[in-house]
Amino acid sequence: MITGYVIGESLRPGAAFESPGLRLRKVSRVDSADTATDAQPRMWTFVEWESDGDDIDGLARALADALEPENGWYADFTVGDERVVAFAGKVFRYRHGDTAARAEAIAYGRSAGTPEHQLDWPE
Repeated sequence: MITGYVIGESLRPGAAFESPGLRLRKVSRVDSADTATDAQPRMWTFVEWESDGDDIDGLARALADALEPENGWYADFTVGDERVVAFAGKVFRYRHGDTAARAEAIAYGRSAGTPEHQLDWPE
């Protein structure tokens, strides 16, 4: 079972995040005033999902294809001992504890405009 979330406001207008076996778990709204930037909205919609599919790369690509390229939006999830981080058009997949690969994903996030304090996905 794979679980993750995507922030609704991070999706490109007209985009759809869909993948075989994808199911909705929960939708909630959060006041993100302490983490949002001037270029991001204050209120975020968290869409929690799960999947029992085994096409991890396809799921990651579906996220990367749906994300807005502006402001460095990303979504991440864990599969076993791997972390998957998807930015618009770019996916990073690495084993937990691989500091070099994590640093590469963080560096990409910086170059894509992700605010520093948002480059904090769990290890």
